[in-house]
Amino acid sequence: MRLLIVDDERPARERLRRMLAQEADIEAVEEAADGHAALRCLAAFRPDALLLDIEMPELSGIDLAASLPAPAPLVVFVTAYDAYALRAFDANAIDYLLKPFDQARLQRALARLRARLAVRDPAGAGTGSACGLAPRQLLVSERGLTRVVQVADIEWLETADNYVALHSAQGAPLLRQTLAGLLAQLDGFVRCHRRAAVRPGAIERIVQLDKGDCALVLRSGARVPCSRQYRPVLMAALQAA
Repeated sequence: MRLLIVDDERPARERLRRMLAQEADIEAVEEAADGHAALRCLAAFRPDALLLDIEMPELSGIDLAASLPAPAPLVVFVTAYDAYALRAFDANAIDYLLKPFDQARLQRALARLRARLAVRDPAGAGTGSACGLAPRQLLVSERGLTRVVQVADIEWLETADNYVALHSAQGAPLLRQTLAGLLAQLDGFVRCHRRAAVRPGAIERIVQLDKGDCALVLRSGARVPCSRQYRPVLMAALQAA
């Protein structure tokens, strides 16, 4: 496995690296001191999973996990606080390690990662290709019919109760799915709000609003909200495009 440790405290990163060195199947380990550094590391390092702290300056671990570009690595949260557990599993975390933990507890978390990687990529788990191929089309059931939506046509995604609206020039059909779950499957979308994700290539301009928030004006004329906690992730994706 290729693992990226994301924690703003150096002693915590060093301790976790020493513990990982005792595991035979850890291929490579990299470190990032904050969420922005982690985003910069993703494309070059291609980790299978993140061992992710939650309370970090500017970009929290929860926000980072919800904003990972697809195909996203798996996430294990590593934190000193138990209050975030429900939010962590809402972000599709594989496990939640509560500091301080011992080698046996870390091994259980790694076992869960191995099992999930084996399901996602039976022929090559742990090789950096665990995320597999993203779907090119989605099937949406509508009043007894099945509608085929091309992923390449979708400009942005919006949560709608227990559904996700797939906004494109052809309309906004509702897919029964969570936004986090759908983003884990798709390529090319970036979380910009707790209720929305956008294809960066569809953005025409960014309008500044109060308190660091902004509105994304798409080439189609649609306006998509972007909150300040997700803005750094979006800007990094635009710069990398």
